[in-house]
Order: sequence, then structure tokens, then C-alpha cells
Amino acid sequence: MTRTFRQQADEQILDRAAALFARHGFEHTSVQAVADAVGLSKAGLLHHFPSKDALHAAVLAQSADLGQRVVDQVDHLPVGVARDRAAVEAMVDFALAHPGMVALLLAPVTQGDPGEAQAAGAGAAALRAFGVDPETADTERVVRVIGALAAVAVLALAADQHDQTTAWRPFVVATCTDALGHRRPGATPSRPDQVEA
Repeated sequence: MTRTFRQQADEQILDRAAALFARHGFEHTSVQAVADAVGLSKAGLLHHFPSKDALHAAVLAQSADLGQRVVDQVDHLPVGVARDRAAVEAMVDFALAHPGMVALLLAPVTQGDPGEAQAAGAGAAALRAFGVDPETADTERVVRVIGALAAVAVLALAADQHDQTTAWRPFVVATCTDALGHRRPGATPSRPDQVEA
């Protein structure tokens, strides 16, 4: 699907706004701060989004939409190793392309800001991508999936911060796949004196 320049610009604005909302919270993020982060004047930003509330709503909608896109990529696969691998790759690609959205999804955990919990819609979509219902799934499976998602988020943010998104991608995928309990061919087995999760 080809995106227009306007769509690309809006996605960049939304991702930068998401990062600022994650870092400072909605109340403490000004329209001017978002405009500065994306290299626009305040009036230029308001041309894209008419108010801070509209910008915030668009960030949350974009987060939910991106989460649903990941689910749509893997929904046709039965729950199992192949779906897990496809979901990990889709999640890693999402996280590397949208670090601001990832920061927003982590804000309730990293900042203790329950106000951003609305972004949890994409978090629920992430669990659905792995075919997990936290209410009914096996505890080990829930923990492994949440661990893999946490690894995706943390490693994607670190890769972005170090400008290594392309170089780190295969290692992020491998780490998350290992967290799910799916050993890669040729992976070093764990030490026998360690407890395997």
C-alpha cells in the first residue's frame, strides 16, 4: 500500500507526539513542543491536527490501528510456532518503525501514568496476535508472550536510540522467539545447572 506524503508526515507527527506524551504526559506536552519535535511551526502542526485533544485522539487511534494491522498479518495462522514467529517479526517491524508508539504503550509501566492506559488497546491487540487471552491461557504462555513483547519494546527503543534498527532487527527477533520458548536452529542450549523457564 503506497502512502501519500501527507500520510507519512502525519504518521511522523503522531509518532513524535506519542513519544512526548509518553515522556511528559498529555497535560505537560504542549502543541509547541510537538511542533518543535517535528520541525513545524505551531500553526503548521495545527494545520494537520486542529487541537492538542485532536492530536492525542489521533495518536490513540493510530496506536490501535497499528496493533490491529499486526493482528491482521497473523490472524490466518493457527496458534503455534509459525504464528509466533510471524507475530514476533510483525511486532519487531512495528516497534522499530514506530518507537514513539512503543514508548506510549510502555508509559503506564515506565512512568506510572495510568492516564495513558488508553493506549492499551494496541497492547491487547499484541496479545491477540499471539492467540492469547490472559483470562484463559496457560500461565506459562501468558508470561512468555508478555516477556517477548517487553523484549520487543525495550530492544526496539534501544535500537532506535542507538540508530541501529536495521542491524539489531535479526537479534531482536531471535531474542523474542527464544523468550517464547522456540529455540532457533544452532542456538546454544542453556546451562544444565540453570532452570529453564
